[in-house]
Amino acid sequence: MDILSALPFIPGNEAARPEPLGRYLPPVPEGIAAAFLAEHAALPPMAAGPGSETKRENWVLDPFGASPRLAVEMARAGYRVLVAVNNPVTRFQLDLAAAPPSKSDLQAALADLAVSRKGKERLETHLQSLYLTECGKCQRSLPAEAFIWERGGEVPLARIFRCPQCGESGERQATPADQQHAAQLAATASLHRSRALERVAPREDPDRVHAEEALECYLPRAVYALVTIINKLDGLALTPERRRCMFALVLTACDEGNTLWPHPAERPRPKQLTIPPRFRENNIWLALERGVETWAGESPPVPLTVWPLHPPESGGICLFEGPVRELAPRLKEIPIQFVLTALPRPNQAFWTLSALWAGWLWGREAVGPFKRVLRRRRYDWNWHTAALYATLKNLAPHIPLTTPFFALVAEPEPSFLSAVMLATAAAGFDLQGIALRTRHDPVQILWQRRAFSLRPDEKFDPSIVGRVMNSYVQERGEPVSYLHLHAAGLSALAAERALAWREEALTQIHAPIQQALTSPAYLRHAGSQHSLEVGLWGLHEYSRENDPLPDRAEKAAVQFLCSSPTRQEHPECTQRELEVSLYTRLPGLFTPSLGILRDILTSYATESNGRWHLRPEDSASVRHADLKAAGDALESLAARLKFTTLQPEGTHRLLLWQEKGKPAYAFYLLASAAAGRILRENPYPPERSLLVMPGGRAGLLACKLRRDPSLEQIWRGGWRVLKFRHLRRLAETSSLTRERWARELSADPIEPPEQMKLF
Repeated sequence: MDILSALPFIPGNEAARPEPLGRYLPPVPEGIAAAFLAEHAALPPMAAGPGSETKRENWVLDPFGASPRLAVEMARAGYRVLVAVNNPVTRFQLDLAAAPPSKSDLQAALADLAVSRKGKERLETHLQSLYLTECGKCQRSLPAEAFIWERGGEVPLARIFRCPQCGESGERQATPADQQHAAQLAATASLHRSRALERVAPREDPDRVHAEEALECYLPRAVYALVTIINKLDGLALTPERRRCMFALVLTACDEGNTLWPHPAERPRPKQLTIPPRFRENNIWLALERGVETWAGESPPVPLTVWPLHPPESGGICLFEGPVRELAPRLKEIPIQFVLTALPRPNQAFWTLSALWAGWLWGREAVGPFKRVLRRRRYDWNWHTAALYATLKNLAPHIPLTTPFFALVAEPEPSFLSAVMLATAAAGFDLQGIALRTRHDPVQILWQRRAFSLRPDEKFDPSIVGRVMNSYVQERGEPVSYLHLHAAGLSALAAERALAWREEALTQIHAPIQQALTSPAYLRHAGSQHSLEVGLWGLHEYSRENDPLPDRAEKAAVQFLCSSPTRQEHPECTQRELEVSLYTRLPGLFTPSLGILRDILTSYATESNGRWHLRPEDSASVRHADLKAAGDALESLAARLKFTTLQPEGTHRLLLWQEKGKPAYAFYLLASAAAGRILRENPYPPERSLLVMPGGRAGLLACKLRRDPSLEQIWRGGWRVLKFRHLRRLAETSSLTRERWARELSADPIEPPEQMKLF
């Protein structure tokens, strides 16, 4: 089980702004890479001051270069980052991320393009005329923001516009003129399509047919607009920086001009070149204008060199223009300290479109060997596993032994995680730890280069996988997602060094994981017979030695809030400080979700200027007094209602009301909402069992019950909450009878708290 709790999860920060072309890139939060390097570096990169004789070997290798933002983050942290990037579009993105163009430069580039001529018209006027429609209210002619199409349709169904004259806006049915205009453009499309294809693959090129298939995700109007812009770029005399800005804007237009924009949808993340049933045709000129905000940045530039030139010791990026297999034999020249990367997942849409875009912007020569991606239409997980394995196997012998390899697996799903774990372990790396919060966060995996190779025929006992998975759920103390169980099973296989490469290995490693789930010990909540990934997986019986994970998270968070050294009178902390503390105490696959952390903060603390303060009424001294007062009130009420009392010894603060020597009511007195073990261990009738707690804890309890179906089922057996304030009111009621007492116990039910406005 140590491997499941060896790596603390590193919380990241949501990016302040979307990354250009971000819908195709791994969604990696900011700050994770820098935090890992700061935590694991034997010598901080800038620790050796001026004049020091200590040599700073602060090289980080990113073998996949899938996230330009990640490389820039590491460089800004003071590391020299060697990045292998085979995709020419991603290389251009990295260049722009390292030295973001200013808004004024981008606007100037757009202005140059706007005033260039298309015949007798300004280019801007000409391109906007392609999208002209009519306001249905004031009949003004204006460019549409987008047209809405159905897949396979010959004309648009609707248009989206905003009229500056009368204020009319929204989605309206397409007019006959809109449809006639689209049909006219389609009739003249062949010439423009041919020009677009020539920049990628000439007629005699065997990849021409594949480029034609890729171009099918562009409508005739978009092809005409993009070809017109690209032809104009070839004739403009521009400075290198102005041309760089222009290409960035056109790249945005190339993306927004395709049909991979489902309607309605806010954030599509296409993986295949599959046209949605209903999609947007975006206005190309407006896409150019949006590109100004997309690419503009104010951050100081990061030094960027092209291999073999090295960036300065103070930090920077060294770009290798090609696949890592070509770089690997030369890595002996570089003292690699870490390997850190966001692992790519199959993305036929981005890779294929990148080949088109590279040809359009820089010509056929710029596409080079990368053009081979046009040939592959489908990428299954077996293919992806083999591709990752081939890359990492080639890399492993050329980096120092025991080199840490920290991988981020964004958009995790079981098959992706299996491909990563199998490929990395089989390529020569030993698993050191794995951390997973939820399926919405990247899985964080730490590997270390192995000193020897595994033999493919090594045997292992597959029942170990089932035992590890069962122990994991027992220790976690709550039902878990299939992704968490899958990660635990894969970790067991990696720890046993059973992830050796062989044919059909991906299918074979799933067998012991899925076999383990047939155990009668498991109880499935809201599952589906069609997919193991639906619902939650729990146990019929949980260990009485462990609190459920949310209860442990609550206790750890409150302890941190009470002991924060920032201020003595009213301890305070940021949410991130609390996250780091919590994830250090509850690491690996035991990382509590951000949702439960927010519920805990809502229950115990208040926020001011980004810092959280424990409520005065939740201080240890106040709650100790509240618990004593609640116990005294129950003792007094028992006497008034003719019950005797008993306080059994045990781990819980329990007070029994008895009648004729038999329990009538069982009261568990709590200052927290850590009631999981109480609910599971309670020997008394649930309809006569109550949790006595502060009103502020009741909402947190409701949230825990909602997320844990096993506890919720126990609760529905008749459990109730008696809040401190309600208990005080009852104690002050002079005319209280047993009948009224029984009614009043259900008069103040628990309810989830309102979501924090901050989130």
